[in-house]
Amino acid sequence: MWCYRGGPISAEPRINDRIRVPEVRLVGPSGEQVGIVPLAKALELAQEYDLDLVEVAANARPPVCKLMDYGKFKYESAMKAREARKNQAHTVIKEMKLRPKIDPHDYDTKKGHVVRFLKQGDKVKITIMFRGREQSRPELGYRLLQRLAEDVQDLGFVESNPKQDGRNMIMVLGPHKKKTEAMAEAREAQAARKAERQGGSTADAAEEPAEA
Repeated sequence: MWCYRGGPISAEPRINDRIRVPEVRLVGPSGEQVGIVPLAKALELAQEYDLDLVEVAANARPPVCKLMDYGKFKYESAMKAREARKNQAHTVIKEMKLRPKIDPHDYDTKKGHVVRFLKQGDKVKITIMFRGREQSRPELGYRLLQRLAEDVQDLGFVESNPKQDGRNMIMVLGPHKKKTEAMAEAREAQAARKAERQGGSTADAAEEPAEA
């Protein structure tokens, strides 16, 4: 372990013989305060414990160093970062485009997509597209956006009120449910469906009559 050498990454702390100061404030393997000791003494203790001397606070005077298994520390840190990235929820903005004189069937279809997006914890940008003479009737788009917001109010809220943008009118709906919550619920539902399928297969097998 003592021969461990980190890569030439500046973000990594200095360890072992890369530490070049006369003395350090030493922290033991269990977090106990050893005190200010000469660097040579700290390196000697690291060898005795079969651990690495790691500089954890380079700007302190003197620098703070800790005795630890640096290889194990790096591995555990990488695993934590990987798990954090796995659970990280990125905000996604979906877009749905409607015409001011949309027919009922198309409206229900579009609304269904908006409902799905909000359930997933995503924001939805609703765009009303005006053409020709429709541009002189902005109230049609406004009323349509109001209707949609009311139809999905159990799942989302108006994050950005309707506003005219050239030939279009735009409104943004935000989900009541956070992305992380939606992801967790989706995983639970998937696990429940999988368990149900497995349970059904087991029950079918148990009901099959034995061959004579």
